[in-house]
Amino acid sequence: MPKNKKKQESSSSDSDEGPVDRNPPAEKKAKMGNRTEDKEPTWVLQGKKLVKVREFKGKVYVDVREFYEKNGELLPGKKGISLTPEQWRKLLSLGDEINETISSLG
Repeated sequence: MPKNKKKQESSSSDSDEGPVDRNPPAEKKAKMGNRTEDKEPTWVLQGKKLVKVREFKGKVYVDVREFYEKNGELLPGKKGISLTPEQWRKLLSLGDEINETISSLG
């Protein structure tokens, strides 16, 4: 029985430390969820699926891509698409029609 009491005591102190342990991942997500203005403006869709506005060979692209982590750094993966500003605007203009189709199928 005394062992259970120690576990309960330690669990009460653990519960005080529990939220502290849970905060860093939430802070990481919060940092990723905010738009950043450093090198490339970035928005998080979900998890490691990001939208970035980038410049490549003097041209601007909207890059919707899944990233992976290597050595603590997020790197772009193969899964994704880069759209020109014209293609991005076209996609946005199709939004209502796409949403109606999703609703009718769902």
